[in-house]
Amino acid sequence: MSDAIVVLNAGSSSLKFCVFDVGHDPGLVARGQIEGLGTSPKFKARNKQGEALADSAVTSPTGKVGHTEAFAHLANWVRAQYAGEYRAVAIGHRMAHGGLKYSQATLITPEVMGELEQLIPLVPLHQPHNIAGVKAVLQLRPDLPQVACFDTAFHRNRPTVSERFALPNELFEQGVRRWGFHGLSYQSISSQLQTIAPELREGRVIVAHLGSGASMCAMLGGRSVDTTMSFSALDGLPMGTRCGALDPGVILYLLGRGMTAAQIETLLYKKSGLLGISGVSNDVRDLLASKEPLAAVAIEYFVYRIIREIGALTAVLGGLDGLVFTAGVGENSQVIRQRVCAGLGWLSINIDESANQKGRGCISPPGASPQVWVIPTDEESVIAAQTLEVTLYAAPTTGSPK
Repeated sequence: MSDAIVVLNAGSSSLKFCVFDVGHDPGLVARGQIEGLGTSPKFKARNKQGEALADSAVTSPTGKVGHTEAFAHLANWVRAQYAGEYRAVAIGHRMAHGGLKYSQATLITPEVMGELEQLIPLVPLHQPHNIAGVKAVLQLRPDLPQVACFDTAFHRNRPTVSERFALPNELFEQGVRRWGFHGLSYQSISSQLQTIAPELREGRVIVAHLGSGASMCAMLGGRSVDTTMSFSALDGLPMGTRCGALDPGVILYLLGRGMTAAQIETLLYKKSGLLGISGVSNDVRDLLASKEPLAAVAIEYFVYRIIREIGALTAVLGGLDGLVFTAGVGENSQVIRQRVCAGLGWLSINIDESANQKGRGCISPPGASPQVWVIPTDEESVIAAQTLEVTLYAAPTTGSPK
């Protein structure tokens, strides 16, 4: 029987997972998700070839299906699907925020859980669900070592000037700083470049992680130099439903008009971005297909902000050797890639249209500089590798979280 690592990425209404064979670097065995938690949950799974392994509703004796019931369903499925073939020896979790203390993957203990819960105010729509995944495992398999892998970690130890706001220094010391997120995705791209384009990785690279959540990262030698997200996952680029960069005076204005903090939070996280501008959808595919004038405005603004931020990050790097598109939009929308690159002619950016249509690998002409690439992100493999590095056979993390 082979050892396996299970990677969990818990959201508000979903539990995404991957199963990795420890003996193969680690190698992917299966991936899937349980979506619709709290409403009508469905379980889907595919093997590494993309063939369907499961597609069914999820039920529980109590009628409630939350994170705990979802993990129980997943654990039972893994046991039944891979009986005698694999046994889970560790769980790796995506964790949005590691704060000042956690700059690398960490074995989760009750003490660590207490510290991660204190960071919830910094990422209120992400960290609670990540922690819920940990608690679900604790209730059912307290014997399994669990490892937290942080989205903020990749951006630690970059130049301090890039971490600051122009606020009193005591606030900086208390954690009011530009943390940066999507670090597991950027680590994935950095690692893949080490294999497929090692010389480029050592140079000046901007990675555009464009999805429902969107950000960009300037990298030198495969390490973060600066990034567009900052204190929260709201800053920087406009996103599906998030506003992106915003004058803080807008918040003061809305408070003055009687909006509560909770109402403003909902506005900025769930009713803004591409959805807010267009009034149509938060999905780039829907907007590109729509004939509504404001749908076109939303796309125009999205592309404009990407081009603007690439210019700023290029200045930080002192030039540009490569641009990498990744994540859902970056990997799959040839139109967005074409429009972004068309606005970067001043950087000598040029792409081959046939390569752009294929949407994988290098899409700039041979010998062109800067190079332009499309590389699928693989955050789950990064989590599996970090979990394997931290521990496979650690002492059981029994006990309840604080």
